[in-house]
Amino acid sequence: MPPLGDSAGLPAPGPRQPEKPRHRPVKGPRTPMRENDPLERVAGFTEVGLGYSAKEAHAEAMRCLQCAKPLCIDGCPVHIDIKSFIGKIIEGEECAGVEVLKSRNALPSACGRVCPQEEQCEAACVLKRTGEPIAIGRLERYLGDFDLAREPGDRCRPPLQVPSGKRAAVVGSGPAGLACAGELAMRGHDVTVFESLHVAGGVLVYGIPEFRLPKALVQAEIDMLSEIGVRIVTDAVIGATYTVEDLLGSEGFDAVFIGSGAGLPIFSGIPGENLNGVYSSNEFLTRVNLMRAYDFPRADTPMWRGRAVAVVGGGNVAMDAARTALRLGAEKVTLVYRRTEEEMPARHEEVHHARQEGVEFLMLCSPQEVLGRDGFVTGMRVTRMQLGEPDESGRRAPSCIVGSEFELECDTVIMALGTRANPLLVKAAPDLGLNKRGYVVTDESGATNLPGVYAGGDIVTGSATVIRAMGAGKDAARAMDEWLRR
Repeated sequence: MPPLGDSAGLPAPGPRQPEKPRHRPVKGPRTPMRENDPLERVAGFTEVGLGYSAKEAHAEAMRCLQCAKPLCIDGCPVHIDIKSFIGKIIEGEECAGVEVLKSRNALPSACGRVCPQEEQCEAACVLKRTGEPIAIGRLERYLGDFDLAREPGDRCRPPLQVPSGKRAAVVGSGPAGLACAGELAMRGHDVTVFESLHVAGGVLVYGIPEFRLPKALVQAEIDMLSEIGVRIVTDAVIGATYTVEDLLGSEGFDAVFIGSGAGLPIFSGIPGENLNGVYSSNEFLTRVNLMRAYDFPRADTPMWRGRAVAVVGGGNVAMDAARTALRLGAEKVTLVYRRTEEEMPARHEEVHHARQEGVEFLMLCSPQEVLGRDGFVTGMRVTRMQLGEPDESGRRAPSCIVGSEFELECDTVIMALGTRANPLLVKAAPDLGLNKRGYVVTDESGATNLPGVYAGGDIVTGSATVIRAMGAGKDAARAMDEWLRR
């Protein structure tokens, strides 16, 4: 009797492939990540966390249950296939893991360091119900760094579709803009990113300190986008150098994405904020991170270095400013926050590191006036606060305690109270639909009221996380792809 393959016109079956052994998760606590000593790291700008070794990454990955329905993916704003990339680490196939990761996220080394995974993918991890979730962010960082450690020619590059002949302009090279540009390039479009500063990266380079996110890593990930065809033009201010109408008209672009962020600093409006020695957190961090004020005079960026520094605010930016002030030589740094530590929006990890390094926390206190003499800061008048019923943010609203004022001695004040949209955007596109706070109004896909113009990230939502901005950029890119191919 002839073999079945011959009689059916099919090839005879080959030898049976051995089945992969079933994954048996390892129970136990989360694998810790090594860190530089607080007393040593505060003397410079070296990175705090040292990342996982291959052995540590494998040990942590082995804790993963490899769920049939992984909820962690739903918790990720860009829907990375977390189960699969962790599965590749378990199997020792890091290269394949990088491919899975980069199919959804072009900046894994950056996101693995600065994204609040504890509020997103890790919060949805099944293991969190009874103990500690998988350290998804640390494993993402491990794979991102693994890829960057390879020779440039060996690094993972996403597959590119056939060129479409269409051109797209991206305004801003922050997380939203880079994610949008990368997605459009992979879909075959000719993409140019316009950045107002002299270096690409947006908040990743000017807003986040070196000790949290080394700039060489950011540049390496941006270089990968350049290698797949994304062109980046720096020193181009949309609203001054070009308008959106120029981009769609004389510059010949078929669609525009606005991802310019929301970088206009907010001040409290108290007396004395115009004294020498008062900074917005944006200016302070930009001078240090982007303009390398810490390296003066080799870097031509002079900066007032305070002896006693007060930082007003309770978010991640406030922690960055306080920890940076310590590294610039401040003898005392005090963080002034009007609520309790429980209500602070900063990541627990950043608060922990700030305490380790010597930042003092002054909770339930609010500044009333910056004091000065001869035009320079000498202190701050502060009043104690009490918490009442929850406000619109869901946190208990603070109110002043009458007669509780006192003076805090300081020679530098950094206001880390958040940011808002820059009104320069109106000059870039005067007919663009904005809400009452100056943010761009879009539909769910990122489309604005102007045909062919899309937006995403902080310029739409206000200040948010890096990965949420990237998610908005990718969503808009998919909608732009449909627009460009219509």
